[in-house]
Amino acid sequence: MTLAVSAAQARRVFLHAQGLARKRPSRAVRERDFAAYLDTQGVLQLDTVNVLARAHYMPLFSRFGPYPLARAEAFLWGDAKGHSAHAFEHWGHEASVMPRELLPAMHHRMVSGVSWQSKWRDRLDAERPGLIDGVRALVEEQGPLVGADVEHLAPRDGPKGPWWDTSHTKDALEYLFIAGKVAASRGRHFARTYDATARAWGLPPADAVDAGGSHPWGLPPADARQQLFERALAACGIGTVADVCDHFRLPLRPGTRAPDAAGGEAWAASAVERGLAEWVEVEGWNAPALMAVGGPSDAAPWHRAAADPGRATGAALLSPFDPVCWFRPRLLRMFGMDYTIEIYTPEHKRVYGYYCLPFLLGDQMVGRVDLKADRKAGTLRVQAAWREERAVTGARRRTDAEIASALAAELETMRGWLGLEAVAVESRGNLAPALAGEVAVGST
Repeated sequence: MTLAVSAAQARRVFLHAQGLARKRPSRAVRERDFAAYLDTQGVLQLDTVNVLARAHYMPLFSRFGPYPLARAEAFLWGDAKGHSAHAFEHWGHEASVMPRELLPAMHHRMVSGVSWQSKWRDRLDAERPGLIDGVRALVEEQGPLVGADVEHLAPRDGPKGPWWDTSHTKDALEYLFIAGKVAASRGRHFARTYDATARAWGLPPADAVDAGGSHPWGLPPADARQQLFERALAACGIGTVADVCDHFRLPLRPGTRAPDAAGGEAWAASAVERGLAEWVEVEGWNAPALMAVGGPSDAAPWHRAAADPGRATGAALLSPFDPVCWFRPRLLRMFGMDYTIEIYTPEHKRVYGYYCLPFLLGDQMVGRVDLKADRKAGTLRVQAAWREERAVTGARRRTDAEIASALAAELETMRGWLGLEAVAVESRGNLAPALAGEVAVGST
């Protein structure tokens, strides 16, 4: 008999797996908190947008509270040469930082030779013969290097572009990084650095083979995808097959994205068969769901069973690049939030604002705020504040006063974390009047 799960239970299980069901700890944030996040989620998405705080800093803040950014940078990128003992950068869920133990599972993506990788390589070989090998040799000999350090191997044909600046040498570095032939990290001002995999990872490059013709440290592709699917399930606790596949951008169906991949249904069936998951029916969902069961084992030390905390008591502002927000169909189905990042939307077509953060209170997304860190003025600007109108199954509707009070407290915590002096609420949005009143009271 298939287990029935209420919509409210599903929300709590998901938030518990995401580390957002409880209030943040009152103690100082520690390095092991960063390690716990990478271990449970398996991936921390990177993004350059700095209108508030870079995307990879926000999920840690949302779950653990204020912390020195330098401490997270030291954990994620290690020493001045970008050699971290804990993490590596690659394409997990978009550009991401992942725990070092996932390197074998990511190997197949490095050596897959998918069409766009081949096109990059073929174009570079045609336009700049020998450049890829030359760039690789220089990185292995002199790394870590930044893009400017290799430009002399293929001087630019024209001026730098104003936005997505690129060049033959930059393209060569990016190809080598994606193919696992060099390692990439981040240096000062978020600039990417490149180094030999032996120095950065303590491993040979992804294209190395042993005497038997096998890769010395990569998992077979089928095993790697199964592991990524199961790690994603543990990170979500509960979800449809599509929800789980999105976590590491795995192909939902055979023959899509990765032609040799089995697809989500096959990975789900395997997880159920081996006692790592069970099928459940969630109230209001039009597709069956998987829920993580069982516990860690020698074969899957990272596995965790889903758990319902009974009540969600946390509050958090969530980055658009937070795992909770990644998969928009889940965000709508589970929390009733129809969400779009509007940074790429022309200003006159924006509905909510340039950089809106969902606001989680308990087990509901109760609002969204368009935030900007005005560093010159020392002010955290709330350019718009909106209450969510869509009702959520099984949840008590919050009043504007409740939402504004909790949100004002979160904004004050964020203000201090970012080193700003004040919070200023502009008049746009249906929650703005109540929020402005709470912020004014808090500042007196």
